Amino acid sequence: MRIKVGMGYDVHQFAQGRQLWLGGIPIPHFCGLLGHSDADVLIHAICDALLGAAGLRDIGYHFPDTADEFAGIDSKILLARVVASLEDRGWRVGNIDATVCAQAPKLNPHIPDMQKTLAEVLQIAPADVNIKATTTEHLGFVGRKEGIAAYAVALIEQ
Repeated sequence: MRIKVGMGYDVHQFAQGRQLWLGGIPIPHFCGLLGHSDADVLIHAICDALLGAAGLRDIGYHFPDTADEFAGIDSKILLARVVASLEDRGWRVGNIDATVCAQAPKLNPHIPDMQKTLAEVLQIAPADVNIKATTTEHLGFVGRKEGIAAYAVALIEQ
C-alpha cells in the first residue's frame, strides 16, 4: 500500500449579507465569509490538502474564482469532485485532521455535524475526520474577528 500526506490552508474574511458555511453545514452567525463560492474555508483547506497529497496542485487551479460555473457553488460539490479525481487516479482518502481558527462564533457544538457531513462526501467514517476549533487569543485578523482560517492535513492511500 502506498500512502501520501498533504497539507492545506485557507482563509476568508467576514462579509455582511452572507450565510456562514463551515465543514459543509450552515453555522448561525451575524455574517458569513466572502468568496467566489460559498467560502467554506474548512472544505477549501481540506481540498488543498487532498490535492497536495496527490500532487495535483491546488483548489484555485482546479476551480478558479474567475470561472462563472463556480460562483456561489456549494463547496461540498468541489470536495466531491476532488475525491472523484483522486479515485480516478487510484487513491482513496484515509483520514483528515483539520483545525479551524475563529475567534467567533464558537464552533465546538457544530463539530459532530461537520464530521458527519464531511465523512459522507469523503466516503470515510466520521471517526476519520478530526476537526479542532481554536481561537487566536484576540491576536491578528482572526482575533479581531475579521475572518476565519483553516488548516488541514490529509492522508491518502493507494
